[in-house]
Amino acid sequence: MIQDNLEQAIAGAHRRLENLSARAEKIAEQEGSRELLQEAIAEISISLEELHVFAEELTQQTQELITTRHLVEAERQSYQDLFNFAPDGYLVTDIAGVIQEANYAAAKLFNVRQSYLIGKPLSVFIHQTELVKFRSSIGKLQQQPEQKSTEEFRIFHNDGKIDFPAEMTVAVIEDKFKQKKTGLRWLFRDISDRLQAQQKIRQQAALLDITTDAILVRDLQNQILYWNQGAEKIYGWRAGEAIGNNTWELLSPEASPQLTAALPTVLKNGSWFGELRQLTRNGKQIIINSRWTLMYDAAGAPQSIMSVDTDITEKKQLEIQFQRTQRLESLGTLTSAIAHDLNNILSPMITVAQLLPLKHPQLNESSLEMLKLLETNTKRGTDLAQQIQSFTSNFQVQNSIVSVPHLMKNVEQTIKNILPKSIEININLSSDIELVQGNQTQLHEILIKLLVNTSDAMPQGGKIDISGTQVLIDQNFTKNHVNAKIGNYVLITVSDTRVGITPEIIDTMFTPFFTPKKQSQGTSNLGLSIDIIHSYGGFVDVSSQVGVGSQVKIYLPSDESITAPIVDQVKLPTGNGELILVVDNEVAITQITKTTLEIHNYKVLIAQNGIEALTLYTLHQQEISLVLMDMMMSSMSGVTAIRTLQIMNPQVKIIAMSGLASAEALAQGTVTGIQRFLAKPFTADELLNSIHQVIS
Repeated sequence: MIQDNLEQAIAGAHRRLENLSARAEKIAEQEGSRELLQEAIAEISISLEELHVFAEELTQQTQELITTRHLVEAERQSYQDLFNFAPDGYLVTDIAGVIQEANYAAAKLFNVRQSYLIGKPLSVFIHQTELVKFRSSIGKLQQQPEQKSTEEFRIFHNDGKIDFPAEMTVAVIEDKFKQKKTGLRWLFRDISDRLQAQQKIRQQAALLDITTDAILVRDLQNQILYWNQGAEKIYGWRAGEAIGNNTWELLSPEASPQLTAALPTVLKNGSWFGELRQLTRNGKQIIINSRWTLMYDAAGAPQSIMSVDTDITEKKQLEIQFQRTQRLESLGTLTSAIAHDLNNILSPMITVAQLLPLKHPQLNESSLEMLKLLETNTKRGTDLAQQIQSFTSNFQVQNSIVSVPHLMKNVEQTIKNILPKSIEININLSSDIELVQGNQTQLHEILIKLLVNTSDAMPQGGKIDISGTQVLIDQNFTKNHVNAKIGNYVLITVSDTRVGITPEIIDTMFTPFFTPKKQSQGTSNLGLSIDIIHSYGGFVDVSSQVGVGSQVKIYLPSDESITAPIVDQVKLPTGNGELILVVDNEVAITQITKTTLEIHNYKVLIAQNGIEALTLYTLHQQEISLVLMDMMMSSMSGVTAIRTLQIMNPQVKIIAMSGLASAEALAQGTVTGIQRFLAKPFTADELLNSIHQVIS
């Protein structure tokens, strides 16, 4: 409108100028001043042209202003849309916190209409427990030069019943011309999900620390990024000490084939698991079950490796012990079979050695000595069989009265053939030592193994002193020795001049399979079982000084009431023609048993197995006075045969024989009703006395 008026004014000015010019010409002709008038008209024309140009420029500027106004309006609308539909809540308040503008997200978070917010103080939506903190935050922005701050507040919905945590960022609006703070801009968002995620992460982190497994994360250059408390417990390094270090340098200084293959495998397959040997902080080697998982970044590229390590050192040790136990069980089965065969071999030999002098009284002294030597060595073989049987779980060694001087004499004879000539043996026994309760074979074995291992510790030679004396243990002594009791003991001391024993070896020298030898030198299997000495009521004490020597003291209880068994020189009992059924699958045993019984006026029937025994018993049940039954036979076991005989005749008299089981073991088992038990190998007098006692 203004432009149109300006153009009309310019056009009117032109018309008036033209009229003025026409009139000026008339006047000039009359008055003679035409030139001056034309000059004035020309100047006015120029001014009009300039005015016209200015008008055109004004028109152009006006058009530009209109265009700019449209752009500004469009941008304002765009910003208004962004303001209204932003995902976070936006508010504009005055400097006191009264809401002047609010977007759609803010109204939704407050659960009200946008128009409802205008003019409301923002503080009405703040939880009452945090109003002090909210007002303090606004006060700082009003009075101090801070231009921006971010804090967390709990925000109420309009109904006042539901609140949620919000992160609020506030910035100051400032009038730069007036240098004055005029308002505040607020940005806030609901952070409930974020806090829940953070809580979940904290819980997961706590679980990672609670677990006993070691969990660690390392980058592809093997640098440790994460180290949980389980790793601290297993490996000994704290997280601050481990993070940033090279994993292999920290835990596996020496490369292993498993470790070398692990990294390429996990990069190729995404996972790897296996057993590794690692070192702890104190240098202890442990065995771990390690599970590796390849971790990826947001783009799907390999980023790191997470390892979960379980300490299985103790489990491996238990497995080794279990395997050793299984080997020992297999060894027990094997030794049982060997002991059974040895007893069957030795039984006829010892009986023959005893019967020949009776059957041939005219034998000369030399022959009798040879038979005595045969009997003695057979008994030694019997002792060896008992030692073998002691490895089995169902054999019980019977304690008896042991003559210490006789024991030491046998030990001296044995050890001289075993120890090298560079070892000097001296035995000195007190005259008051005589008898102790124990087992001759076991004590002999314990002393021999102790002397062998003592010798092994003196490769350059030396001296071993064995002494024996009677001692009285009082109450003061028992206070320092757990297994000692007040009373009389026989003390056997083994002293040496070796380098001495360290405390670590003393703690383990009484364990099974201990030996001071190196692995490459074999083993003498000390096997000095302290439990055997304890079973006699005794105990063992070891003292040593490194570089000087050591002493092993064996205390065995002694009782003055113990007396040596009286050797019965009375003639062996004989029968009255009673019929004895001998059942054994060893021909040599049945034949020598038959000969022994027949010499002593018994009649004998022989069966090689349980089936034959039942057949013979059926035919001669009324005549048979006693059944001598072996427990280990083919076709039918002795146990089955005995049960069948007891069904046939509940009053049947049975003596069981075995080279493996004991009478106590049979009594604890399912075999009952037997009158006596004979452990193979048995002597003629044991056989005859047992039969006589049962029949009588």
